[in-house]
Amino acid sequence: MADSTYEQADEVRDLLALAEELAEKELAPSADDFEARSVFPRDILRTLGRSGLLGLPYPVAYGGGGQSYEVYLSVLEILAKRWLGVAQSVNIHVLSCYPLAHYGTERQREQWLPGMLGGERLGANCISEAEAGSDIAAIACTARQDPDAGHYTVNGAKAWTSHAGAADHYNVFCRTGGPGVRGLSVLLADAGTPGLHVLGLEKKMGVRSSPTATVALDGARIAAERLIGRPGKGFLIATGLFDRGRLGIAACAVGLASAALDHAVAYTRTRRQFGRPVADFQGLAFLLADMSTQIAAARALVRDAARALDSGASASAVTAAAARAKLFATDTAMRVTTDAVQALGAYGYVQDHPVERWMREAKLLQIIEGTNQIQRVVIARSL
Repeated sequence: MADSTYEQADEVRDLLALAEELAEKELAPSADDFEARSVFPRDILRTLGRSGLLGLPYPVAYGGGGQSYEVYLSVLEILAKRWLGVAQSVNIHVLSCYPLAHYGTERQREQWLPGMLGGERLGANCISEAEAGSDIAAIACTARQDPDAGHYTVNGAKAWTSHAGAADHYNVFCRTGGPGVRGLSVLLADAGTPGLHVLGLEKKMGVRSSPTATVALDGARIAAERLIGRPGKGFLIATGLFDRGRLGIAACAVGLASAALDHAVAYTRTRRQFGRPVADFQGLAFLLADMSTQIAAARALVRDAARALDSGASASAVTAAAARAKLFATDTAMRVTTDAVQALGAYGYVQDHPVERWMREAKLLQIIEGTNQIQRVVIARSL
């Protein structure tokens, strides 16, 4: 037992070291350029996939890494510290594998999961609609089955789809039954599905390297064998996705905030005013101290929630823990990046330093995977 524990610890250390190396060599040198040009870094994601980082929390039997969610989130934090856009893409793809990995049949998993976990096929989730964001019971996208033809005909539009146009497959959350959450199901649609169209990309204030668009389904035909789980399982699948998605966003927020703190500390140590580094002035020193404390607290909440998930805690306990982690970590990222801009003064407001971009990116994290107002609703209900 002791030998196994040590071997596992060595494996995790090697994995985190690999993530650090890839983040430093592949992500850090490219982030500014790709974000400025709004270019999706597909080749970099392939590199991460071939290194085993796109399937970490899934079984080894299907090509995954067999790691705990706590370890996976530690890797995500490392990536986000160098480039939030790539960390976001890793999180989006890992989430896209969840419905199949947890609810698919053995035949479906054997057929499709290895390609997903290897990173050669990139995924996305189509959940939100123009009138159905956090309220997924309001989803209007419909899927009508034609038993004789062996497929579903899907009509509707899915808004705010990350990886739209770049993904090879989409989990389409749609209505196969009556109103409310009991009528929701999930269909795994190939990007080349006839009738599936990606509309114009959204022009975002941050994380511009990651494409976001509406996916329109106009009589799209999706084979019945691509139904994930039984009809009506869509809400249960979405609940698991939300918990894991919020943890991923929280880990990304910690990484982004850490980058901002490190940059602010380095700058204030070298910037001199009145004959000494500005970091020596109490006003700035206390600001940096608060930033460091908030990041440490956010990281602790993320790890606590991940351990709850890994240990098999009740669904309600995991949901509340994930909401707390997402709320606190993303609010921390917004506060820390804003304070980093302040610490740099006028230099923080120009693109010579990355802190202005990080501040814009932090705002996204307070919105996606359920706004922080929604997180407060979830936490309050758990009480």
